[in-house]
Amino acid sequence: MSQIAINTSQNVNINFNIAGVGERMLAFIIDLLIRIAYVMIILYLFFNIFDLGYLLDGLDGWSVRAVYLILTFPVYIYPLVLESLMEGQTPGKKLMKIKVVKIDGYQASFADYMIRWVFRIVDISFAGVVGLISMIVSKNNQRLGDIASGTAVISLKNNINISHTILENIHQDYIPSFPQVIALSDNDMRIIKDNYTKALKVDDRQIISKLSDKIKSILKLEIDPTKMTERQFINVIIKDYNYYTGKDN
Repeated sequence: MSQIAINTSQNVNINFNIAGVGERMLAFIIDLLIRIAYVMIILYLFFNIFDLGYLLDGLDGWSVRAVYLILTFPVYIYPLVLESLMEGQTPGKKLMKIKVVKIDGYQASFADYMIRWVFRIVDISFAGVVGLISMIVSKNNQRLGDIASGTAVISLKNNINISHTILENIHQDYIPSFPQVIALSDNDMRIIKDNYTKALKVDDRQIISKLSDKIKSILKLEIDPTKMTERQFINVIIKDYNYYTGKDN
């Protein structure tokens, strides 16, 4: 499985597996089935439950099409809205454990999702052949919308162990030091631990220092360097987060 190195805001490269064409197609099919189900339900409600079919009587062809367009409008904006709300995922992508990310390491914006959505019209041309060919021939399995928006779809099904997650082994008698860590999110802690682990492997003291300063700034902490080194501080922060959020083994 091919990988992509995404440069984080702390200037650390983290490797992710690129989502395969098959995974993306299955996610698309799941989302397509959801949209089809929506259309069937909304039309059933319109014609059978609320018996509003008479509203179409006497309307010309364009007006009828306009009514159907209004009823089915959520289907067309489905990927744009859900990827924006679910941070790069739709129900199909979530089930397949894949996600849209920016290649430059930043969080994809609404504009990025919009570009992907607009180019979807081209990508699904000729029964989806255009998008399929683009994914096959491009370096990172990108369809035209991904290339235009600078995004890629990664797999979240990496083989990981405890050292790659926010989980830490914490003894029952562990005493936390910084209750302020509850202000952090799971995603914040994953980024902290991923970058810290990466920096430790190559002994990158500059990254460790920047990471430590960033945490102190966010949590508004002042630490005496003579009592706790930057590495000790980050280790305590990770353990404290697991302690307060109950994410211990």
